[in-house]
Amino acid sequence: MKLSRSGGIVSIAASLRALTLAGVSLTTMVAGTSLARAEITRIEITGTTIVSNGADRGNAVGDYELITGRAYGAVDPTDPLNAIITDIALAPRNAQGLVEYDTKFTLAKPVDMDNASGLLWYDIVNRSTGSVGANAYGHVQLLSGWQGDIAPTATNYTANVPVATNPDGSSITGKVLARIVDPKPDTNTAPLAILGRAIPYDAASLDTSKASLIMKSSEKRTGELGPITEVAAEDWAFADCSTTPFPGTPDPRKLCVKDGFDPAYLYEVVYEAKDPLVLGLGLAGMRDLASFFRYSEDKTNPVAGAINHAVIKGVSQSGNTLKTFLLLGFNQDEENRIVFDGANPHIAGRLTTINVRFGVPSGSGTLYEPGGEGVLWWNDYEDTVRGRKAGGLLTRCTESNTCPKIFETFGAAEFNARLFTVALTGTDKKADLPLPDNVRRYYFPGNTHGGASVSTFALAGEPSNACLLFNNPNFQTEQMNALGLALIDWVVDGIEPPPSAYPTLANGDLAENTASAMGFPAIPGTIGPDGLAIGLMDYDFGPDLNYNDFSGVLSNQPPSIKQTIPPLMPKVDADGNETSGYPSLLHQAPLGTYTGWNATKAGFFAGQPCGGGLTGGYIPFAETIAEQEAAGDPRPSLEERYGTAEGYACVVRDKAQIQVSQRLLLHEDADRLIALAQNVTFLPVSEASDQARQTADRLCHR
Repeated sequence: MKLSRSGGIVSIAASLRALTLAGVSLTTMVAGTSLARAEITRIEITGTTIVSNGADRGNAVGDYELITGRAYGAVDPTDPLNAIITDIALAPRNAQGLVEYDTKFTLAKPVDMDNASGLLWYDIVNRSTGSVGANAYGHVQLLSGWQGDIAPTATNYTANVPVATNPDGSSITGKVLARIVDPKPDTNTAPLAILGRAIPYDAASLDTSKASLIMKSSEKRTGELGPITEVAAEDWAFADCSTTPFPGTPDPRKLCVKDGFDPAYLYEVVYEAKDPLVLGLGLAGMRDLASFFRYSEDKTNPVAGAINHAVIKGVSQSGNTLKTFLLLGFNQDEENRIVFDGANPHIAGRLTTINVRFGVPSGSGTLYEPGGEGVLWWNDYEDTVRGRKAGGLLTRCTESNTCPKIFETFGAAEFNARLFTVALTGTDKKADLPLPDNVRRYYFPGNTHGGASVSTFALAGEPSNACLLFNNPNFQTEQMNALGLALIDWVVDGIEPPPSAYPTLANGDLAENTASAMGFPAIPGTIGPDGLAIGLMDYDFGPDLNYNDFSGVLSNQPPSIKQTIPPLMPKVDADGNETSGYPSLLHQAPLGTYTGWNATKAGFFAGQPCGGGLTGGYIPFAETIAEQEAAGDPRPSLEERYGTAEGYACVVRDKAQIQVSQRLLLHEDADRLIALAQNVTFLPVSEASDQARQTADRLCHR
């Protein structure tokens, strides 16, 4: 039985009753067909689990089988599709002249493949973590490791990739930058990292005279620095001094400071690392594994002949990886076939450092971290501001006719800290860059990075541990649920998706990052947006980096900043809420002001963009007119807006019905959100004034 409904990924996260097969502990080694070309050469199945798919609710698909194992692959380093991988020419080769790698995977499929939908959905894991399960539509789902720089565990997804060496077998070395901030008081040892992201390479020498360590008294996200103190070579070590007195136990991945860390300073060390991993093979592994499950008729493929379409999604860091994957041409396999028919890079505004020597793909785009160097726009565009030749994310797949249909989805925090100004307007910001016919762009206004984890209509703000403003409760999960279905409908059945909606210059939606230009109101006792958005740093990483492709070698560490391209920000209404894009139900029935920006509460970066600029904020409205007037708040109170709790629920209901008709909200999500709105605890009807009741009657069409 084939399902007629082209499905969605929305139920992957639904609660499942895991029914692990008794006695199943497979370590089944199966050999694949001997291949002359580079692709998956062997599949090793290490475990199988059966999970329920809601059979108690009459689900037609039936139970799911989760198959976990390792895939072994090999690529031809001379093939132009692979030659773009940095250092692949310096990687070890097998007897056939191929470069080998392997990766962990989990494949989720219906036990009865007659119930499969024909769609393969690949989720790119974020920093090695992810999950798959059963879903109501019969889709086959796939996870696999792509980062070769993360140590494997029993539960994560990583790849094994080789180390590049010089032709004579000696170690390749290169400059690496480590940055340590807000160290714990009374400590003297810290891992070498980039603001918490571990550097996965050993120091080439433990001789500190060959490296440099400085202490920064202050640093702004713009690169503006306060006084700097250089630490003498004899006063620090590549070592662990946590249990052994200075100079401690030698350790090529740790830093020990003789007199202990001072939390008031940021510590920055530049040193030579050795043995770079050929990390770009992770992109080839994604390509080849998905292509194997999609196309291979080999007996080791558990879904052979059952896949007609494939879609890939990446979120945040993994969304940046998806854009890098497309930019470098990996959606074309070595048989010149398209790998993924659809793609959804979500909340992803930069590229990933997976194809540069000594890259740290787990990085998060803080100061001096690369990621904005490559092209960030879909169509070809000549970046004259930075002196770059014309290029686009889809240049290679356009030439090979292997471009997928794309949903680009993002929110306010990505404007604030993920370079979406230049993605939309180019570096010169003179005009809106056109979207290709195969790309749709959806913007969620007023969201923190990824939106709130739980959808609620609570008025009270939840204090943030790190930021000045309350945590931003604005959600986007339900919109992403609906768009997940719309993308599959477009890919499988050619059904036109909802039209793109995002801020544009043409509509006057964008402005400089000041309260006056954005139209942000003066709200007593709080902060404004001035200077909290992060611009595009034009770094000089040296001549060995292919900037458009973001591939090669970062020779200069730390890089100099040639210029900063200021960001533009979406304009807001009198409440401080953005006016463009596709707003959530909460944003359309606001309980306060929802921002994509916030400021750090304390520590070295106090007053600067919180969460690296990715953390949004919330400023609640006053509940009653009396409270609003007493506070001097220019924003109308909830009482003035909605009258009563019932009036508020009516507004949510009406907005939900519109979004369902626009295919921006699923019926089941609309019903759940309406029910939540009907149970709000503010503006009780029993205490309402006559005027408030009249307002509610009007909103409820009585």
